[in-house]
Amino acid sequence: MSGQAAQEAASGGMVPGETAQGAAPLVNAVGLHARPSVKLTQLARTFPCSIEIALSPEGPWVDAKSTVKVMRVNAPCGATVHVRSAGAEARAAAGAVLSLIREGFGEAAERSRGAARG
Repeated sequence: MSGQAAQEAASGGMVPGETAQGAAPLVNAVGLHARPSVKLTQLARTFPCSIEIALSPEGPWVDAKSTVKVMRVNAPCGATVHVRSAGAEARAAAGAVLSLIREGFGEAAERSRGAARG
């Protein structure tokens, strides 16, 4: 087992170092379905740290860099998504993911542009 793998196993899957956590309600009409899951995953992959999400502060936690795992969360509109991150840029990563969730994954803005084109 590599040094990092051993550290992750000892810390419950999270990488040691800088940590951050927070929670935000899902405000988009259909919750965490395919398109928002892909957007969340694409954003999470831009950060070097470990990022996980859950519907409860106690978990179960899933890897936010895996579209399939994020989609399995199957969170409806109004559910609170908990985010935790650890490693380099953890605070920036958690903040970015929480902002994406709070902004409804940009879906309201996309609907507005589509209605304007009408």
